[in-house]
Amino acid sequence: MDKLIDDLIKLAFAEDIGDGDHTTLCCIPETAMGKSQLIIKENGVLAGVEIARRIFQDFDPTLKMTVFIPDGSEVKKGDIAFVVEGKIQSLLQTERLMLNVMQRMSGIATTTRKYAKALEGTKTHVLDTRKTTPGMRMLEKEAVRIGGGMNHRIGLFDMILLKDNHVDFAGGIEQAITRAKNYLKEKGKNLKIEIEVRNLDELEQVLRIGGVDRIMLDNFDIDNTKEAVRRINGRYEVESSGGITFDTLRDYAECGVDFISVGALTHSVKSLDMSFKAC
Repeated sequence: MDKLIDDLIKLAFAEDIGDGDHTTLCCIPETAMGKSQLIIKENGVLAGVEIARRIFQDFDPTLKMTVFIPDGSEVKKGDIAFVVEGKIQSLLQTERLMLNVMQRMSGIATTTRKYAKALEGTKTHVLDTRKTTPGMRMLEKEAVRIGGGMNHRIGLFDMILLKDNHVDFAGGIEQAITRAKNYLKEKGKNLKIEIEVRNLDELEQVLRIGGVDRIMLDNFDIDNTKEAVRRINGRYEVESSGGITFDTLRDYAECGVDFISVGALTHSVKSLDMSFKAC
């Protein structure tokens, strides 16, 4: 994770600065010193403070950051999250990358907190998905954790998830599960196996075959979800996915599922408004 974040920061600076921030270089002396503060402009959950620290330090280790509000805190309009002191040239050149990251992460954390609170009192956890911004996945998934959600999987490498296309291309549920188990044994890997089912008939096939850790109920309505949970009867973890909105979230949780995966946590959130101003 650390290397991916370092690579992202380097790429982002290369993308933004190119052969130099000529606006800053032409009007700000290299020796000029100053400080800027991060001002919160709307209520939400703060995320990305520690990533911001890395951005400042990677660009200019002499920058000094004083944090007043840590990651995961609920913030309101007008709050000052932190102050950074040092070379004004460095403050100006790091401003946009820091804001892009923090606004995006805070928007995700704010949305996730809303979903997590809606699930309070149930055993259900809200999960993210792989519907993330290319290159930003580690930061977006960290924002989900900060907001109170859980990560489903980081990528294609840390879990086997047999979705409908895998099942269809493999020739059926039994073939897909059998091949997955054989593959793990041959490769000496210890990964969880999850399988997606599209209806109660497919669920019955999985229950007959076994050999998985989690069953994903894809686009099940409430009644079928209740029936599926009853049939599974605690033998496997149960995840609901597909077509679930914030308004129906609690209804699915009360069916007794362990997880609800929500792509909207990362693919369509609104960034939290904030600014970085001289002080």
